[in-house]
Amino acid sequence: MLKDTKITEIIIKKYSEEIQDYLYSDVAIAGGGPAGLTAAYYLSKNGFKVAIFEKRLSIGGGMWGGGMMFNQLVFQEEAREIFEEFEIDYESHGDGYFSADSVLAVTTMGSKAIKAGTKIFNLISAEDVYVEGGKDITGLVINWSAVDMSGLHVDPMTVASKYVIDATGHDCCIVDVVQNKLKGKLDTETGKIEGEKSMWAESGEKALIPYTREVYPGLYVVGMASNAVHGGHRMGPIFGGMLLSGKKAAEEIIKKLS
Repeated sequence: MLKDTKITEIIIKKYSEEIQDYLYSDVAIAGGGPAGLTAAYYLSKNGFKVAIFEKRLSIGGGMWGGGMMFNQLVFQEEAREIFEEFEIDYESHGDGYFSADSVLAVTTMGSKAIKAGTKIFNLISAEDVYVEGGKDITGLVINWSAVDMSGLHVDPMTVASKYVIDATGHDCCIVDVVQNKLKGKLDTETGKIEGEKSMWAESGEKALIPYTREVYPGLYVVGMASNAVHGGHRMGPIFGGMLLSGKKAAEEIIKKLS
């Protein structure tokens, strides 16, 4: 016989245990899009404790929709090794162009990251950064996405980490907090967010990797957030650079944590 209260009890108990376990982690990632998932996978695979806080119900960012809701994505030769490591089926179109089913890509990446050890908390927004000591970033301030969407005044809570990754895409939400609340000088040309430029896939993809870096003590940017912070072009439905960006950030953080 099923008891509704027993079902509720199990959910509350398990979730409470998990969120408490991740009050401290090696890396806290804001955003569970392709770059965030890739970074999490490589970090977790190397034995580090990683939590993703995704504000939406689903992970994957814009990858689900491919290009204009045609759920196919394109990637280039440089990223093929990562797609193969994730075991995502793909098709070659010659001249270094490859395509994959975007739904398959997202679900596979999410599964691989979780099985590697990543914990994903969806429906939670990172609304601020934690700065114990007043300067370097030492974690994230989180709240339910529903609280943010409804405009309710409900105080948030804090999670600590050794590094934070801003994988929030075009809005670069975490870097925006650092600029506007901490008044922090970023490691960019002007010391501020340069702003995303209009579509130019080739330029955006090339810029993405050098722009994937630590922009403030304890804070890395990956994916579209990298280009938005440094003034790069947007790329549209080509996703190779997103995965390469996540992997690069993971490799740099692994070196520092090791």
